[in-house]
Amino acid sequence: MTAIRFNSVAEIVVDSGIDLHLDLAPTGSRRSALGRALRDAIATGRLQPGTRLPSYRALAADLGVARNTVAETYGELVSEGWLDARRGSGTRVAHRGAASVRAASSTVRPELRPEHDLRPGRPDQSAFPRAAWMAAARRAVSGAPVDAFGPGDPHGRLELRRALAGYLARTRGVRSDPRRILVCSGFSQTAQILTSVVSGPFAVESYGLPFHRRLFDTSGPTVPIGVDEHGGRTHEPIEAAALVLTPSHQFPTGVSLHPQRRTAAVDWARATDGLVVEDDYDGEFRYDRTPVGAMQGLDPDRVLYAGSISKSLSPGVRVGWMAVPEHLLDPILDAKGVREATVSALDQLTLADLITTGAYDRHVRAMRLKYRRRRDALVDALRERVPEIGTMGIAAGLQAVLTLPPGSESDVLAGASEAGLAVEGLGWFRHPSAAEVESDVMPDGILVGFSAPSDRAFPRAVETLVSVLELTTRGRRRG
Repeated sequence: MTAIRFNSVAEIVVDSGIDLHLDLAPTGSRRSALGRALRDAIATGRLQPGTRLPSYRALAADLGVARNTVAETYGELVSEGWLDARRGSGTRVAHRGAASVRAASSTVRPELRPEHDLRPGRPDQSAFPRAAWMAAARRAVSGAPVDAFGPGDPHGRLELRRALAGYLARTRGVRSDPRRILVCSGFSQTAQILTSVVSGPFAVESYGLPFHRRLFDTSGPTVPIGVDEHGGRTHEPIEAAALVLTPSHQFPTGVSLHPQRRTAAVDWARATDGLVVEDDYDGEFRYDRTPVGAMQGLDPDRVLYAGSISKSLSPGVRVGWMAVPEHLLDPILDAKGVREATVSALDQLTLADLITTGAYDRHVRAMRLKYRRRRDALVDALRERVPEIGTMGIAAGLQAVLTLPPGSESDVLAGASEAGLAVEGLGWFRHPSAAEVESDVMPDGILVGFSAPSDRAFPRAVETLVSVLELTTRGRRRG
């Protein structure tokens, strides 16, 4: 008899004497139900660390499901850290520690762990180059100077700034030098610093991350500028002290800023003594034509360039950078403080090693190929099954906009939620004051990230997405 089984009243029973009463959703896949049940049992402490789970075959027989269903569920929970699988000892509940169990019981919610995750802006976490990072970290630590183990310099490690100066010049056309490159933890810290050194308001694109808008709102309500098929409408009047743009790959629409509008933004900054902030969040990932260079190259004294490794490597490694105009160098350093408080010196040295040895370039090239193949698979599936659904922003980046029939965005999002599929509605990214400056708005749409799922999970996620779109569009046609 297996150790865990589903019984007729939707429980999981552990034969060691522990009964786990669970409310299993009547809809959705058995794999999803099993995964949620096991996560909840572990998170709440009802399955203790070290508890051995039944074999794939035994549990599959009791549940009446395919053996692969149990194997995939176990594999997913192993990758998430809930379970530990070792040859010869079976699959057991991982030793996560009491603190982590308590935290998980209060923060893990079903809606945050969808069965199929196609949310945008997330790299494939399973593809993190662990071996290359560990090798670089060993070299970095063994060769680190003594001062690397002391208080951090707010400039950032010189080794990384030198590596970045060469890399950004070579790959993105950034014109800077190590002295004017500052290390930070990512664009969020860049935004927080700028609100303390630039007297607002900040102008932002009418479609963008609400989280970033809220950061810039701290220096006065942000001013939206319109976005169309040519990017931000920088040729129109801008009443602000600084202009924040995603010119290489506008987020979330995916369009590139037209060359004339790039020039217009720089001309505006020169004429008004303003600042352009360039968020180059995924500039390495361009698939269909020559990469678009950084806007900063037009005028390094008027454009502050910001980037990070959150898309190329991992958002979990908090390392970013700014190429700073000369007149802002001292104010930004003053705002950062006398010590680096956010970015580990050893992580900086590790990244510097990755860049200088070429390992970072190799990883980016490999991921570019992987993501291009995924994008192509997504586009092919849409073209074959739901040709009425259009696409935007697919020449670059980690996501695509799927344009929908008017008025259907909420229906598609509801259908996706019911199917255990996480996507984002395009309307969620729209500035609340955008209607005041735009006569035309973007079509109904959803933002689909094709980079986040593992190789094993990606085909199932695309199949679920296409099925939801088929049902939604057919239903509207019948209506």
